[in-house]
Amino acid sequence: MSGRGRLDVVLLGAPGSGKGTQAERIGAQFGLPHISTGDMLRAAVTADSELGRSAQRYMQAGDLVPDEVVVGIIRERLAEPDAEQGFLLDGFPRTLEQAEALDGMLVAAGRRVTYVILLQVPEAELVERLSGRRMCRDCGKGYHLTFDPPETEGVCDVCGGELYQRADDNEETVRNRLLVYRRQTAPLIDYYTAQGIVHEVHGGGRMPDEVWTDVRAALSGDETA
Repeated sequence: MSGRGRLDVVLLGAPGSGKGTQAERIGAQFGLPHISTGDMLRAAVTADSELGRSAQRYMQAGDLVPDEVVVGIIRERLAEPDAEQGFLLDGFPRTLEQAEALDGMLVAAGRRVTYVILLQVPEAELVERLSGRRMCRDCGKGYHLTFDPPETEGVCDVCGGELYQRADDNEETVRNRLLVYRRQTAPLIDYYTAQGIVHEVHGGGRMPDEVWTDVRAALSGDETA
């Protein structure tokens, strides 16, 4: 892992800031399991589990799933063998309480968060990114009305299925999600800055490859700033 010891990484950024795209690259480059609470919660919703039904009510409203539910999921996931030599957390922690809980479980294991990558994107661009997303009902392929539109409006290029907008991607819910982020998640920036581990990367108006160059430099210790 680049000769820099164990990487226990937290990826921070508002909804739509490109965390998923960068997380895939970080995981592949540095050999870290990508632990996405969003993916884990959506899987629970799809499975129609008790957790999934509870989480769905919060997610559809653009609110955060309660700390005790998410912390329990993360605790179990970090105990799995593939996370022993490092991890990449995407979507957790989202509150100061979650961050403190994470620090507590890591300290108990003789570990700590080593890097926090913060993706910064202007709010107007975030709204455009999120509210323009569409998904195929049949095969799940994703599109974007501005950046990656289908050949035929409302129809999947791959399977011909109907395209739809996820409930948490309509503009009203998007703006609520961003408000929740500012109120509850943005304070984490101060929390981790005080620990000297925040590396800010500007993602607005840039291609993913350009953003990745800065992310990789930060995790490799090659920043020039």
